[in-house]
Amino acid sequence: MGRKPRLGLAVRPHRRPGPGTRAGEETLRHAPRPVAPPAPMEKAADRADWLFAGGAVAAGAVVEWLSHHLPAHLPFFLPWEFSWLAFLGTALPLWWFFRGFARLPRAQRPGGWRIAAFLAGMALIYGVLQTRFLYLAEHMFFINRLQHLAMHHLGPFLIALGAPGTAILRGMPKEIAALTRLRPVTQVIGALQHPVVAPILFVGLFALWLVPPLHFVAMLDPRLFWVMNWSMVLDGILFWWLVLDPRPRPPARTSYGVRVLLALSVIVPQIALGAFIYFTSRDLYPYYSFCGRAFTDMGAGTDQRIGGIVTWIPTAMMSAIGVLLVLNGMRLHEEGAKERDEGAEDGIAAQTRP
Repeated sequence: MGRKPRLGLAVRPHRRPGPGTRAGEETLRHAPRPVAPPAPMEKAADRADWLFAGGAVAAGAVVEWLSHHLPAHLPFFLPWEFSWLAFLGTALPLWWFFRGFARLPRAQRPGGWRIAAFLAGMALIYGVLQTRFLYLAEHMFFINRLQHLAMHHLGPFLIALGAPGTAILRGMPKEIAALTRLRPVTQVIGALQHPVVAPILFVGLFALWLVPPLHFVAMLDPRLFWVMNWSMVLDGILFWWLVLDPRPRPPARTSYGVRVLLALSVIVPQIALGAFIYFTSRDLYPYYSFCGRAFTDMGAGTDQRIGGIVTWIPTAMMSAIGVLLVLNGMRLHEEGAKERDEGAEDGIAAQTRP
């Protein structure tokens, strides 16, 4: 039998080119892409940012007016000398922290004790910069030393111990968070947190504002006074954030061993500075006699000696505590790594069993 003659050409059905073919790639490349509308949650978050910012500015304006016109009638926790930088520098990070905390997965949220440490550090810095404690710090040398201890050591120490960075960045508006990732910003922070620069800057700034002629001018000039205060706060946060970073390297900037050396390196200069103030018999800081002491029954010598002790002992203790915390972090990291290695070995052994 012969082959049946074909009566016509067979026509294959049309198929769309697949994504793996050249025609498919061209089709996908030139096809119009749908523009997704903004997510409702993002719109709500943007509105919340603007509402909070507007509310913070309005509240700040009210508090500023009250502090200028009715300072004696305000409760102790409201500003004695209102500062927009201190007010917004407290309100905004707290808002961003709690907002970011709510957005983070449970596994990435800081624990309860870290939250408490962060809030305590923020409250301490606000308290010494904005409450009536500020008046005492302007009229007693030893209270001024307590203020700087809180701004440069204890407050930033507690903030860094709280490890709030991830939550704050997650809660920031996208535009502000993008600014923190700009190359000039990261380069400046990297330079200030260099292991050689950081301890020199930490001790140097602390000692700089204790140079008697500069201290006298800074206490009289309002602008220089706030430069002094905020340089203490920012430098303290940069240093203790570097030392108390709970993560290993990488992603931390330095290893645990370097962090221990950083904390140890600032002890001796601070002890020497405090001892010099304590043992000097002449009045190094006549500003407080010139403007009048809040505690009139305390003489210049006693005030200066107590200030020297505050500069001497608590600062060294903070560094020693920092060393212990870094060593504990190193221990926990090594134990975690050992447990992971043992778990991996057990898994391999289980797979190779017949």
